[in-house]
Amino acid sequence: MHTESRCLQCGPVPPLHVPEHIGADIVASVVDRITATGHPPGTPLWCPWPLPPGWTLTGVAYAGDDRTGVRATAVACAGPAPLGGGPADLVFVAEEPGVGLGTRLAGLAGPDPGPELADALADPGPGHPEHVGQARIRVGGHPTPLWVVNSPTDRSAYAGEARGMWLHAIAWPASAGHLLAEEVVLHDLTEWTPPELVYGAPSPYLSGKA
Repeated sequence: MHTESRCLQCGPVPPLHVPEHIGADIVASVVDRITATGHPPGTPLWCPWPLPPGWTLTGVAYAGDDRTGVRATAVACAGPAPLGGGPADLVFVAEEPGVGLGTRLAGLAGPDPGPELADALADPGPGHPEHVGQARIRVGGHPTPLWVVNSPTDRSAYAGEARGMWLHAIAWPASAGHLLAEEVVLHDLTEWTPPELVYGAPSPYLSGKA
């Protein structure tokens, strides 16, 4: 008998909560859950703001329970692919070490992207044929590098660090990762939720339906 949620492959894991719908009231309830501990700063809820043209917020999720608090969050958004060819989806995950939500969505093994980042940090640099490169975005007002990590060919995945937590960005299809080469700014919705946010159909990626 175990009192905690468990994964058959990983062992004990915080339970994942994915609302079936998305809207201002859902975002507000998740923000309330994150800030309920009364010990700021909590786990950030990173959302692109302003949203890229034509993009909408399509889902939020969090991992944790009443005992441990919120240990990971995810925000999904969708819009036109940056290189054309149809729709694209992006998910941003903030999590404490050892949770594994970001690596699960990225299709990586293990709870953390550390081994993948070690390879990326050994990148020989621009001009070398094995150069990987970085995505540079602004997170909470600060320039933040994200490194490409290996993922299934149907998506592209990046990982880095912000506010002492892992930050993951996963894009479907893989070419949608080019959006991160543009001026993407992530804002923490627990600090302020823009009333101008536009909501779209719920993302199938947070609930594992895609």
